[in-house]
Amino acid sequence: MVPALDPRAPYSSRLSSRSALFTDLQLLLDDRPDPLPSEEYRKLVVEGNCLTRTSTAGRAKLWAELRKRYLMDRRRPLYGAFWSEWRRSKSDSERGLTAYTLLALNDRLVADLGMQWLYIYLRRAPAELRVAEVLNFIRRAGETGHPEVREWTEDTQLHVAQHYMASIRDFGLARGKSKKFSQRPALYAAPVRLLVRVLRLASVKDLEILASPVFRLLAIEGAEVIDALGELNQLGELRFRMQADVVELKIGGAE
Repeated sequence: MVPALDPRAPYSSRLSSRSALFTDLQLLLDDRPDPLPSEEYRKLVVEGNCLTRTSTAGRAKLWAELRKRYLMDRRRPLYGAFWSEWRRSKSDSERGLTAYTLLALNDRLVADLGMQWLYIYLRRAPAELRVAEVLNFIRRAGETGHPEVREWTEDTQLHVAQHYMASIRDFGLARGKSKKFSQRPALYAAPVRLLVRVLRLASVKDLEILASPVFRLLAIEGAEVIDALGELNQLGELRFRMQADVVELKIGGAE
């Protein structure tokens, strides 16, 4: 199950307590040569205190929040796909966008915000981003396809919107503190390959992959996806050829 690709997936309020915790994710993963099962990651965070929290309760809560956002288990196919591309990333910016992609794939609300709201502002970058607009998006969703949102308190809805805005800044999709402005991401191979991997996990055929709206998370869609794959092919980051409706797409690594 990939929540971003499942039209029945409910919205989660997990961002109400904290933002994306990207810095903690980096610290936990950067020195690891291999992905771990969740119980080993938990030991590192809770017992080994590798993220330097003062209390056991604080470490346990941090672990729970990280696991909700990023799965943190090599036995989960979505996490395995992410790990492969995290290790292949060549810069902090590329890793940030790859982590954002995982968070969005694992969180239907983050995915819908990315594809339906943030996408427009990334295309217009730099454009001012407002918490009130994210909050309106969430409230409208509660009146349409996501009745679970109506069960959230006003404070919960506001905190989700605020932490979402802080998260996209941490991932490099926005800049600024009191006022935030969109920042269109560069074309990086790892998040593109991650999307391809995950669409294949969902049994999407290669020709249909090219038309997937999920690429809007990276501010591209339609013919731009083909152009992006062609550019990454020239850079040697993957193999892509297309003739009529015949597609050759190989992303390397443990496909």
